[in-house]
Amino acid sequence: MLVNPYKVVAFDCDGVMFDTKNANDAYYNNILNFFNMSPMTAEQAAYAHMHTVEEALNHLFSEPDIRSKAEEYRKEMAYLPFMKLMVIEPYLKQLLAKLRPAYSTAIATNRTNSIQKVLLDHGLRHDFDLVVSALDVDNPKPFPDQLLKIVMHFQIKTSQMLYIGDSKLDELSSKGAGVPLVAYNNPSLSAAYHIKHLIQIKDILKG
Repeated sequence: MLVNPYKVVAFDCDGVMFDTKNANDAYYNNILNFFNMSPMTAEQAAYAHMHTVEEALNHLFSEPDIRSKAEEYRKEMAYLPFMKLMVIEPYLKQLLAKLRPAYSTAIATNRTNSIQKVLLDHGLRHDFDLVVSALDVDNPKPFPDQLLKIVMHFQIKTSQMLYIGDSKLDELSSKGAGVPLVAYNNPSLSAAYHIKHLIQIKDILKG
């Protein structure tokens, strides 16, 4: 049996580590409600789910003055009430326990300062060797910056890392970085592997 080439397993956050639809919807709808605006449409919700908070607000607020006020308001908002709506994905903790220390683990997410709070609240702070958020690179996903930063950190080849993602942004980022993508619950993505359950990563690593 051939030994698999992988040394690092990296995860997207929203949609992979957590089901965050309810949390994201509540978060952005709360901001819209503050400005007496209607809740997000399905298209707006899908966009906000994948992009950075700054990009999402730009998408939701077309007028610069209101967008600036929305940015100020969201910085004053406590994130904890929305964090409690996040649901950890099945098998995540089980998978992380089996990966380390044989494999290094990382996160590449378009979240900004909320990612550390999320990990702490869900008891995952010490389960990852490296966390790269949108604040840590010049260009967030779909650019490859986050994945390339992880590759450089661990001093590996791009082919030695798996990236688990669920969106088109993850696909584009993986392609740009030359990192094999594991598509999670999204058969429409072009990926090296497709899985429905996170624990299936173990089968991929077996070679």
